[in-house]
Amino acid sequence: MKIATFNINGIKARLPRLIEWLEERQPDVACLQELKSSDETMPTKEIEAAGYGFLYHGQKGFNGVAILAKGADPVEVQRGLAGEAEDEQSRYLEADAHGIRVASIYLPNGNPQPGPKFDYKLRWMARLRERARMLLAAEIPTVLAGDYNVIPHDDDVWDPRAMATDALMQPESRDAWFRLLGDGWTDALRSRHPAGHVWTYWDYQAGAWQRDHGFRIDHLLLSPALADRLVDAGVDKDHRGREKASDHAPTWVVLS
Repeated sequence: MKIATFNINGIKARLPRLIEWLEERQPDVACLQELKSSDETMPTKEIEAAGYGFLYHGQKGFNGVAILAKGADPVEVQRGLAGEAEDEQSRYLEADAHGIRVASIYLPNGNPQPGPKFDYKLRWMARLRERARMLLAAEIPTVLAGDYNVIPHDDDVWDPRAMATDALMQPESRDAWFRLLGDGWTDALRSRHPAGHVWTYWDYQAGAWQRDHGFRIDHLLLSPALADRLVDAGVDKDHRGREKASDHAPTWVVLS
């Protein structure tokens, strides 16, 4: 079983690239982030024509997450995280698909820091951890997949000095990340590539793609039952180099 996460950076703008990737790679489940589309304008027909059930939590012009399942309809469990009733940003969607629980996550960026956006990021990470602990306690085989906007290690970025003041690399962001992992989750890509230097994102600016100035912020966390089934994990890097591509590359795990 192949589970993937892909920050599509505008589902309508990148629809040809998305359909192309689905046809070429055939993931069983795909979690998408940054749809930048309202529910009313989602390209449902095109995605269903590609053979995928399509569950989404949209927001006009910003955010937005989705879960796609090959040949099946994902069964929604939860949208949004508890803890801040006034939070209307579309950043979390959880569903059952092909016998496992999957969450599509678009964690807040947090810049500029310090400030209210960084405070929101840290609160959001605490809320995610609470939900994740519930899933562990229920022993539900789960993948938490998405754009976490956290660079966990210095070897997860082309130059740590270049990102030293960014919210993605602050000690508080990393501390929240490692607290989450410490509860029992496995960072799938890290476990398969422990030496780091595997990027999932390259900025559009300053020739970052051409110079391979990237970093790793797209992650798939596995609950213990699924960590035992991990066969492989990787990044479809070549898709980042295609015409009108997202600035993220699809990232995936294969489970037995």
